[in-house]
Amino acid sequence: MKKLFFLFALIISAGCSNAQAPFTPPASIPPYHILTTDSVYVTPANLKKNKPTMIIYFSPDCSHCLHMMHEMKPKMKDFKNIQVVMVTFVNQIEALRVFYRDFDLKKYPNFTVGTEGYTYVVQKYYQVKTTPYIALYDKTGKLVKTYEKAPKIEDLAEEVKKI
Repeated sequence: MKKLFFLFALIISAGCSNAQAPFTPPASIPPYHILTTDSVYVTPANLKKNKPTMIIYFSPDCSHCLHMMHEMKPKMKDFKNIQVVMVTFVNQIEALRVFYRDFDLKKYPNFTVGTEGYTYVVQKYYQVKTTPYIALYDKTGKLVKTYEKAPKIEDLAEEVKKI
């Protein structure tokens, strides 16, 4: 009887366990609605057609994000042909303005920096667990590659050149 009970319990526990498949991000650009450092709302409709896009989900006080930006700064010319949309969840526009100023992003019109506030649409879209999270899209808006943590800038620049 004990063996039968144990077998029955084992079958039930195996049936109740949900082994999750690895997450595959959706193939299209997320439906973001962000407030930029200029206090303007932008959406994917503001993107230029037939141009690749890089979405970076970040936090202005994340050490990995800051390190990535410091490495990217001297190589900005490698990213001039891609639209870069930097999205954060921080609802403090002043922190974004400081980030924007510190990295002198006004020099790079292909960079858009904004907050999604407390909607977490982009964060949920990619199931972001750590920042920075990067998604690359080709000129048709189709997902090419994602990075769940900051890649080497040289590797990112090479990938951008390919699309």
